[in-house]
Amino acid sequence: MTMNGKIIFYEERNFQGRSYECSSDCSEIASHLSQCSSCRVESGKFMVYDQPNYMGQQYLLTRGEYPEYQNTIGFNDCIQSCRVVPVHKGPFKMRIYEKANFEGQMHELTDDCDSIQDHYQMSDMQSCTVIEGYWLMFEQPNYEGKMFYLKPGKYRNLSEMSSDDMKFNSIRRITDS
Repeated sequence: MTMNGKIIFYEERNFQGRSYECSSDCSEIASHLSQCSSCRVESGKFMVYDQPNYMGQQYLLTRGEYPEYQNTIGFNDCIQSCRVVPVHKGPFKMRIYEKANFEGQMHELTDDCDSIQDHYQMSDMQSCTVIEGYWLMFEQPNYEGKMFYLKPGKYRNLSEMSSDDMKFNSIRRITDS
């Protein structure tokens, strides 16, 4: 696992105003800038959040320019915090469970899944264990809708990750490409 990445945040849209360069996790961008309305990812991948302390709506940013957020990533407001997504070299593995606390039907994934319901006939996915790699879970099939970042660890109750009782319907690995 390596942590390579560089992102530059700007107070105004279109890369205007004061800037803050970041190459590590930042729980409160407001401590560096009065607001953050555009950014440029020079290297690596970053999960950005619309609330401080890695809370709220999330979005994965890859190398490129993001001159304003409403059209490009769907945030109504500015980015408030970010995490570097480490580069993972090696296999990917996670277990998904139909019910909270790792109960009910279980399936092991080593690749992307565009529809949990269609591929595994699971009515819901309430918990999971990420064994290897970094993953994104999406609220809709085909990697659409709100997303949530998962790093290795145990997630006993996925409904606690979302305030609106969101269900997760697709999962994608975060790869180097």
